[in-house]
Amino acid sequence: GGSITVTFSDGARVPARVVGRSPTYDLAVVRVERRDLPTAALGDSDGLRVGSWVMAIGNPFGLDHTVTVGILSAKGRSNFGGEQIAGPYDDFLQTDASINPGNSGGPLIDMKGRVVGINTAIAANGQGIGFAIPINMAKSLLPQLLEHGSVTRGWLGVQIQRVTPALAKTFEIE
Repeated sequence: GGSITVTFSDGARVPARVVGRSPTYDLAVVRVERRDLPTAALGDSDGLRVGSWVMAIGNPFGLDHTVTVGILSAKGRSNFGGEQIAGPYDDFLQTDASINPGNSGGPLIDMKGRVVGINTAIAANGQGIGFAIPINMAKSLLPQLLEHGSVTRGWLGVQIQRVTPALAKTFEIE
């Protein structure tokens, strides 16, 4: 892992260490040695319903302690206007709670105060369209990030194509 410094709202600057990271999934685990840190409960992103209220918390454009509110607009998003949002997966939560540079990486919270997503991206050409990684995906990747420092996913090198008359003849299929 790498070395970073975390600055807290009380002004304290504490050295931290990157334990694991996955650029593909836009996730990282950072270890901070400080005893008085509060924790947030993790929710269940699979149980979220479109239309549920959510809050995005962070530091957009350097504006400390910003909370925005909106609804969960959609689940299972993978692209916007035909463009892949980020990474090779297709399970983003879409919200109209404002997500801007500086609050990506912050929590997306349900109305019971549980973290249901990690804010990660915006639609550059869309007003009020933001995306978050579902917390259940992050939970599933956490053991690999903690144990190995990265995420390994299996893949199968298969490509689908139309069977042309020439291919049919080559493979002796009718």
